[in-house]
Amino acid sequence: MGRKQTDDPSARERILLAAERLFAELGFDATPTSRIAEVAGVPKGLVHYYFRRKHDLLSALVERLPDEQVEPAGVVVAGDIAQSLRGLVAELDRRLSSSRVLSHLLWRESDTHRAIREALQSRYEVLVKQVRAVINGAAGHRVLPREDVDSAAALLALAISYRHSVARHSKDSLPEEMERELTFIAGSLTLRAQTAQGIGGS
Repeated sequence: MGRKQTDDPSARERILLAAERLFAELGFDATPTSRIAEVAGVPKGLVHYYFRRKHDLLSALVERLPDEQVEPAGVVVAGDIAQSLRGLVAELDRRLSSSRVLSHLLWRESDTHRAIREALQSRYEVLVKQVRAVINGAAGHRVLPREDVDSAAALLALAISYRHSVARHSKDSLPEEMERELTFIAGSLTLRAQTAQGIGGS
């Protein structure tokens, strides 16, 4: 097999698509490399050329998840934390829409594969920063206690992460549970900001 034949982007893409489909249907451990090659329409050796170990396929699939770096300016509504957070969630959901099966698959496999768990943890940490930036951007000149913002960002990031882990089973763009969490978090932060500034005090 010559170098020119092996360096075939379409072959690598077919292998990844086949792996995603089979891992979702059968599970990672129950899917042999030979089956991936068969579905991808490539020789088994080509699978190992691109992915030395089967676990490397999982790592490559993580990289196919949509980018979670949302520019705060694109979703922030000045003075309205709740609406700003709704905008962030809606944008993340939009990006996820083409990767629902993949997201569900990777969250499922993270229970037994450390590399996947660590990759998803890194994505969660990015998400926390995103939520924090949107909250602070929406707060504007209002003073929000840092510990409150950190707690709210971690809580909402967990809710979003869970939502995406089960996304293939959800058809609503913003289910009632998420709306209640957004409203609660925004209301709590606004109240704390008012208290910190002495609004509505004694």
